[in-house]
Order: sequence, then C-alpha cells, then structure tokens
Amino acid sequence: MTTSYRIEKDSMGEVNVPKDALYQAQTQRAVNNFPISGLTMPVQFIKALAFVKQAAARSNLDLELLDSGIAHAIIDSCQEIIDGQHLDQFPIDVFQTGSGTSSNMNANEVIATLASKRAGQAVSPNDHVNMGQSSNDVIPTTIQVSAALACHEQLLPAMAHICHTLNEKASVVGHIVKTGRTHLMDAMPVTLAQELLGWKTQVEKARLGIVHSLENVSALAQGGTAVGTGINADPKFAAMFANNLSVSAEIPFTSSDNFFYNLSSQDAIVSLSGQLKTAAVAMMKIANDLRWMNSGPLAGLGEIELEALQPGSSIMPGKVNPVIPEAAAMVSAQVIGNDSTITVAGQSGNFQLNVMLPVIAYNLLQSIELLSNAFNLLADKAIASFNVREDKLQEALAKNPILVTALNPVIGYLKAAEIAKKAYKEKRDILDVAEEETDLSRQELERLLDPQKLTTGGVAH
Repeated sequence: MTTSYRIEKDSMGEVNVPKDALYQAQTQRAVNNFPISGLTMPVQFIKALAFVKQAAARSNLDLELLDSGIAHAIIDSCQEIIDGQHLDQFPIDVFQTGSGTSSNMNANEVIATLASKRAGQAVSPNDHVNMGQSSNDVIPTTIQVSAALACHEQLLPAMAHICHTLNEKASVVGHIVKTGRTHLMDAMPVTLAQELLGWKTQVEKARLGIVHSLENVSALAQGGTAVGTGINADPKFAAMFANNLSVSAEIPFTSSDNFFYNLSSQDAIVSLSGQLKTAAVAMMKIANDLRWMNSGPLAGLGEIELEALQPGSSIMPGKVNPVIPEAAAMVSAQVIGNDSTITVAGQSGNFQLNVMLPVIAYNLLQSIELLSNAFNLLADKAIASFNVREDKLQEALAKNPILVTALNPVIGYLKAAEIAKKAYKEKRDILDVAEEETDLSRQELERLLDPQKLTTGGVAH
C-alpha cells in the first residue's frame, strides 16, 4: 500500500505528513522519533486535553486576546474531539518527550486544522490554540483533569455500585452463620453479613481516600506556563480558565496556589495513585475470599457457588472456574504495578518540571479504567449472583472445635483446649465432647455454644 503525502513546515524545516492527516509537522516528527511501544495516549486523556484547549480559548476570548471568529472555531473544534470525533488523529507513542510536548502540539495542530476550516482563515497551532499556555502546564493540567473526570464518571460510581450490591446481598444471606477463619484455619463463627459488610467497609474507605485525594488533584497547573512564573499568560487567565473548565467539564476546578509545585512535582497524582492501589488491595482481598469460598466443589471449602459463566477447562469436562474473581485479582496486580511506575515517575521532577508525564498519565488512567470495570463485574457477576451452600456451612460449623473458646470463662483455657483436641482427634461434634468432659448440662452447653449467639461477641456466663 502506498500513502499520499503533503509537505508541512515547522521551525526545523519541511516534513512529509500523510495527505489526509489533520495533524501537522511536529506531530509527524514525534511519530517518526518514537516508534517504541505502539501504545498511544488514552482516549480519556485526549478528551481532557480538548477540554483544556477549549477552556483556554474561552478565557482568551473573555480577555479579548483572541479574535472572536478564531476563538469560536477553536471552541467548536475542541467540542468535536470531546464528543469522540477525530481520535485517530492522535498517533504519538506514550514513550515520547517527558513533558508531553509532542501530545500538546498534536492537539494544537489537529484543533488548528479543524478551526481553520471552520473560520475560513489560518489558525495557528502555537499563536492561537496554544495562546497563554505551555506544554509544561497543559500536560500536568490534562493529567489532573482526565483523572478527575475518570474518577467521577467511572470509578467512584463503580465503587458505590459494589458497596450497594454487597449491602443488598448481606440483607438476603446475612443471617447465615459460618465458620470464621484466621491463618486459613478454623476460628470462631461469623455471619455472612459480618463478612460481606467487612468487604463493603474496605471498599467504602478506599473510595473515601480517592475522594480526598481528588481535592488536591482539582487545583490545576494551568497558568504557570513554562516554569511556573506565568510568562506570556495574562494574570487573570488562570482563574478564568479554572472557572471556564469547571462549567464545561461539570466538575469544580480551581487554580493552584503554587504553579511551581504543580509543574515540578506530581505529588497530587502520586497520592491519588496510592489510593487507587489501596482500592486494588481491597479488590484483591474480596476476589481471593470469593475464590476460597467457592473452592471445590467437593475437595475445597464449597461454601458458595459462583455463577457458572464459561467452561473451565479444555481437557476436564464439567469443570467451572471462578473467572471473574481471577480477572479482578489480575486487575489488582496491574494497578499495584502501575502505582510503582507512577511512584518512580513522580520522582523525576528535575528543577522546574517533571519529565515523565506521559507515562504517569497512561498508567493512572489505565488503573482507573481497570478498577472501574472490575468492580462492576465483581458486583454483577460474582457477588450478586452467588448461591450459599448452607448445608456445607452447617456441617463444618457443627464440627468446629474452636467453638469451645466460648467456654473459656466457664471452664478455663486449658480444659477448653483439652476438649478441642479430643474433638479434633475423634472427629466428633464439639457439643458431644464438651458434654462428656464437663459438668455442664446439654441444655447449658447448647446455650453457651450457640453459633448464632457467638457471632455477637461478649462473655459467656
């Protein structure tokens, strides 16, 4: 196949660009320079970048710095990208210049081409679309905006959904008592409500951590321009930009109180990533508990039956695996790894600029998307639909010698340990052995060893 080219010029000279491409010379140079991974910047990042360019154009129009016809052409062109058009015009590899200048110029060039057609006059990528801006404040701002949008639109609703699902499931099966486990070994009984609502609290607290982190993420770098001083930007631009962006994105943003902080560090994003890691740890806990509870169905715990979604083996007929918890566990591992990358990248704030911005953006947005999708799947295809095997739970509970712990205040620890060991050795119900080894009546033992009562805590008497 042959591709037709046109010649574009920039400050470094001429370069061949695909004839139908909306981008121009600087984008093509970046495509040529970084044939590294084939990974491009996430769609959420590109749309956020268009939000940034749109708010900048509105602000420059409000400040009477930008011609009205050109400004409106830029604003409308940005809206097309926000609406999902022209996304194939952003081909630059994630592993590019560390400031993300190539991606900034990619957006400037695409928007300028679209705006030129709308306005019927030449719109400059640098002088018009990039007016009052630098890649050094645009890209940090875009990371923050894309993260805030992704969290508010995807992740926070997904986490709220799984919490609601856990609450609903607990209301249905929560009364059922099962053997608790510590160190994977039999322990005192718990109810399914206590177990499920423990998971719910884990997710709720992780969600709250994300919400708190977003408070710092919402204070934007835009207005700092090249090094944080705001050179070439109107003094009113930053506050006006934050207001215009808040209106269009429908999320409240403010201007940072220190642009040097926002340009030279990514601490707010590192903090958010740490909270995403916490959410991943919660997800891993829930996923693994579900896998253990579902294990078997004959040789494992067999406490629940997860929904059968697909054949589990290419060689063993009838095998069904816990595929959703397994996928969720892999998501957790990926997010934890992404956090390590973001942590290392966050250390690359040399003097007035961090120079690992694109890889921070890529990993952060991937983590948010993965967690969002996996939380929804866990809720809908694992938690909401599992069945409880009450007969299996009751069988294990009746033979659980650890129930004798409740007798400690009555007969003492050593006597209770003696009874537990005998019950283990003879594989008998703890109630029967306790009746033989103590002076307590059967009725009294049934009261003291009632599993349902033992889930409420307190001291036996």
